Amino acid sequence: MNGGESIASAGNCDLNSQYDFRLDFAPLTTIMPAFRLNLMANDTLITELEDIVGWDNVYTRESKTAYYRSGFRSGFGDAAAVVFPRTLLEQWQVLEKCVAANCAIIMQATKTGLTEGSCPSGSDYDRPVVIINITRIKKIILLDGGKQVLAFPGSTLHELTGELAKVDRAPHSVIGSTTIGATIVGGIANNAGGALCKRGSSFTKLSLFARVDEKGELQLVNHLGIKNLGDTPEEIFANLERGDIPVEDLEDMDVPASDRDYGKRIRRMNAKNPNRYNADPKRLYDVSGSAGKVAAFAVRVDTYPMPKRKQVFFLGSNNPKDFEKLRHHVLKKFKELPEMCEYMTRDIFNTAERYGKDVFLSIKHLGTARLPQAYALKSMAEYYLNKIPFLPKFLPDLFLYFVSRLFPQHLPKRLLDYRDRYKYYLILSTADGCIDESREYLAEDWGKTKGVEYFECSEEEQTAALMHRFAAAGAAIRYQTVHQNTTEEVLALDIALRGDDPDWVEDPPPEIAEHLEIGLYYGHFMCHVFHHDYIFKKGTDLEAVKAKMLERLDAKGAKYPAEHNVGHMYEAERTLKKFYEELDPTNTFNPGIGKSTKERRVMFT
Repeated sequence: MNGGESIASAGNCDLNSQYDFRLDFAPLTTIMPAFRLNLMANDTLITELEDIVGWDNVYTRESKTAYYRSGFRSGFGDAAAVVFPRTLLEQWQVLEKCVAANCAIIMQATKTGLTEGSCPSGSDYDRPVVIINITRIKKIILLDGGKQVLAFPGSTLHELTGELAKVDRAPHSVIGSTTIGATIVGGIANNAGGALCKRGSSFTKLSLFARVDEKGELQLVNHLGIKNLGDTPEEIFANLERGDIPVEDLEDMDVPASDRDYGKRIRRMNAKNPNRYNADPKRLYDVSGSAGKVAAFAVRVDTYPMPKRKQVFFLGSNNPKDFEKLRHHVLKKFKELPEMCEYMTRDIFNTAERYGKDVFLSIKHLGTARLPQAYALKSMAEYYLNKIPFLPKFLPDLFLYFVSRLFPQHLPKRLLDYRDRYKYYLILSTADGCIDESREYLAEDWGKTKGVEYFECSEEEQTAALMHRFAAAGAAIRYQTVHQNTTEEVLALDIALRGDDPDWVEDPPPEIAEHLEIGLYYGHFMCHVFHHDYIFKKGTDLEAVKAKMLERLDAKGAKYPAEHNVGHMYEAERTLKKFYEELDPTNTFNPGIGKSTKERRVMFT
């Protein structure tokens, strides 16, 4: 089967054309009883799912499903079952049963997204919800000696990095949640942005996925660009599971399997729009940007040569204009872009030092392979403990925080010295030719600017600096948990600013600042993508404050979310909603994301 073919009883499907139907959002009373089937009382479907994957791979008890029904930071909802297929064929068979039973389906990986997009939202669905967790379907197939890879849905970026290291290659994307098990497919489906200056959001046009068409029929769409895989789902899955794909069967090598032009796009300093953001129409294609509106079975992604040398520089200043000068010079004049350039302020540095210390120590001493399981166990413990009225919420988090305080200082002295002297910091990660360019520019130009300083990190210092930056991502949540009696929940925004926006340091207006306990700012500096975590005083109307903040961002031409899907926290732009509806015309998958309807759509041709 060629890469452009589609397996479906309804025939071929061109996802880039206009469908000849209209959408009726009104529920039909004649079929609503089927939607309201109570799976807990009628376990026909549960039994069928257990027959496919085994009884121990179907969770129905509330305590066992609690972790999977919750988001990483926030979000929670009801689900009749959580199913764990172990093979591509099992995933297909589970989908067949769920579609036949008129279920709402949520495809879930390791739940590292921050916008509630990989879990149910509330209990107001018009059908039973089934979560299909794909983390047990793992395989990474090196293509053409590792120039590309084919990844199954449960394969993680961390595993990909390890496999590619064997052939001296680097992955298409490096994101913060790589360390805690983020999947390759999840990154692509959510347009995960990542920290790399040379490569933008996770993206590919080469994928194998299932969708439900306008007639309500499940179809498999093969856009992998690989010959001789077979003509039926069973044949395709069997050939992929074998994993032997000859080079001569690879087609579409010129088709993008990563954001190949990002290195050029980021250099446009006069751009009136952001370099990358979640709803960019040019990077919405099949699985890419789908946010779970289809069920991915495999993706084909580019890899890149591994740098031969690496060097991290740590920069400090009390004037953000010093960093703006550096950004202009690097993007305009450097022949080779840095690998990463991460930004932090003193407030987030201090907050991460104190409230992200256990995360730092866990990565350092436990390793990354065990973290996803540790998070699941912690969540299950929280589920039970949160039911005890006299205990504080999220007791395991509080325990980890106080235990971490018993350990000695975990950050190197030079990082702490800069924290004391400067308010703003850059972690400039360079490789190969960029090392010498950076070293020369810092020594002969930027480093001579009054009031700035930098140093070249040792191995220990660069590892610590990057781990500390990662720990910052969860520090706001931990701060709020410790101070839950005096603060509201964290309001987290990830923002893509225009390429030409000089006002990247936020100064909240008085009507917002008066309610603010602390504002935490960090991000991907060269990309002009920033994370703003706000912790407001108890009693603040978060929805009203958020509305004011988003109005200010709209006026600046910023885009949000910058590198996470809209989930259940943001309203999707019209272009993104249209993309979702074309992928999923019956609203079977992940209904309600982007603040859209959760009701099943019935199509009329």
